[in-house]
Amino acid sequence: MNQLINSMEVKEPVKRSKRIFYFDALRALAIITVILFHVGTRLDDPQFFKFLVASPVSWLTIDILKTCFRCGVDLFLMLSGALSLGRDWEVGPFLKKRLTRITAPFVFWGTLLSIIVIYASLNYANVATVFNTNAVISSLDPLTFLTYLYNSFMAKNWGFGPYWFFWMILGTYLVMPFLNRWLCNTNFKEIELFLALWLITCIFDRTLLIAFPVKLSYVSGAIGMVVLGYYLRHTPRKIFAKTSTAIMLILIGALSCIIVSGMLSTPPEMYVFDRYSIFLAIEVTGIFLLFKNAYININFLKNPDGIVRKAIFSIAKYSYGIYLIHMVILNFILAFTIDILPYNALIVTLFVGSLIISWFIMAILNRIPYLREIIGAK
Repeated sequence: MNQLINSMEVKEPVKRSKRIFYFDALRALAIITVILFHVGTRLDDPQFFKFLVASPVSWLTIDILKTCFRCGVDLFLMLSGALSLGRDWEVGPFLKKRLTRITAPFVFWGTLLSIIVIYASLNYANVATVFNTNAVISSLDPLTFLTYLYNSFMAKNWGFGPYWFFWMILGTYLVMPFLNRWLCNTNFKEIELFLALWLITCIFDRTLLIAFPVKLSYVSGAIGMVVLGYYLRHTPRKIFAKTSTAIMLILIGALSCIIVSGMLSTPPEMYVFDRYSIFLAIEVTGIFLLFKNAYININFLKNPDGIVRKAIFSIAKYSYGIYLIHMVILNFILAFTIDILPYNALIVTLFVGSLIISWFIMAILNRIPYLREIIGAK
């Protein structure tokens, strides 16, 4: 009998992936929306176009890209909260793992891409124009390079704007140990009170741009998104388990962004809401709940070996690396297509090109043993 039990125990352990698919799907969606948003912001810049007011269709397209698709960073923050908070972990190992994971790719890509941009700017006029390096880079002297490198890390150089995310998420990770200790020793009503205060800041400070009389800055911004992600993952509220609730929230948030932005815009200047505005908070809440509650009912996503699910996993795996390199790639594509493609075709080309090329670069470098640890693959 003992031999039979032992033989069964040998065959039994089959390690299964601990990854939760809807988190991967949300991460893939987040990086896609980030790229779409940056396509919109790049093509809204009048410096590279002969017209300031595009056709109504083009204007509406850019408006949607810059409003509804500004939710990518919010989704990343919510995922950080959903995955990391409310668990029993030690501060030291947590910070070491998280900070190493975000810092190494930040330094690697910031340095490498700065070198590439400087070299290309000195050899191609279009590249220098698109990256706005004409007045910055005139030679390869050490001071010029170090200044440009510093500005890349500080998200001041064109093409490196998304690098602000590193500094924001760094601060968020440093605060997480305190949040985690609180969440492990609190109840959902207290969390809901915190989120209610945070939503007040979303309405007044981030949407109406009116300071609320009670100072609530310590519960505003990114930290609320992190707590919201934890709350939505674990909430016992039955209303949040309904797909209809998720769809309603997405529609309310997205349509409000489009309509109110259109009302406040004066072409060619588009009004863009703060990423922590109440409308985007409503939209990302709906998106998170939709993926949490409804994805399993979609037939082509049920097969873990299906091509769609594998693609989603792959994009999610490389999402941080894609985030760090996509804007530079987008600018390179823009430099060589701006004079030959019409406006609407340029939108599609920039989005598809930046996503596919970034994804391909990450997939190739991930096969190299020493690089895979520093390129931003999860």
